Amino acid sequence: MTGTAAPSSFRLAYVPGVTPGKWVRIWNERLPDVPLELVAVSAAEAPDVLRDGRADAALVRLPVDRAVFSAIPLYTETTVVVVPKDHVVTAADEVECADLADETVLHPLDDVLDWEAPPGEPAFERPATTADAVELVAAGIGLLVVPQSLARLHHRRDLTYRPVVDAPESGVALSWPEDATTDLVEDFIGIVRGRTVNSTRGRPAQATQPTDKAREKASKEKSKDKPPARRKPAPGKATARNPRSGSGGATGGRRGKPRRRS
Repeated sequence: MTGTAAPSSFRLAYVPGVTPGKWVRIWNERLPDVPLELVAVSAAEAPDVLRDGRADAALVRLPVDRAVFSAIPLYTETTVVVVPKDHVVTAADEVECADLADETVLHPLDDVLDWEAPPGEPAFERPATTADAVELVAAGIGLLVVPQSLARLHHRRDLTYRPVVDAPESGVALSWPEDATTDLVEDFIGIVRGRTVNSTRGRPAQATQPTDKAREKASKEKSKDKPPARRKPAPGKATARNPRSGSGGATGGRRGKPRRRS
């Protein structure tokens, strides 16, 4: 007797700041027999992870190499400046890059914003990571401009942030190797695009048998559409009198005498 093959899994990589929880939940509801494995990677590592086959798809930051990878843009993030809670920047609801001209602005090596030139004065040394830069902001060394999701990811009670309206923005996309568009990748594409389980696009959903409750409901609906059946009179019972013909049951009715004309 041949054993049943174990179900394949789907490996999804994701970069810091991206929260795939909603899509993972939908996946588990629709494909409970296919485990989804999450792989946390840095933004710089994501292309190599996809290229080496360590993940089937990834939630990455744009841009991506379109000669190698397919990508579906999902959303664009607001860019914010992270500052101590007592900093003068907090007096405004939002700021511009010019408002940071006299500030020391940290530019970590893993920065994901596509700057032509970062605002403010450069720090003496570039922090290795965004997490390191946040620690320096808390120590009063400088400020940090990042996508809002990274400000939330590295939240501290002594720090806050404000939107920077004219700074570059970071886009997030679903990406996968162009030559490896598998059925499971198509399934996940359908999920992030908001397709329903019965959508005609992508892989067709498996047909399901109607439940007993559904059959009973369909039967009731069908019976409502049928005209009511005529009831036959019981044997030996007279039918109702026809008011136009004057005929009654078995004995019939008598005609009255016509009136005489005067």
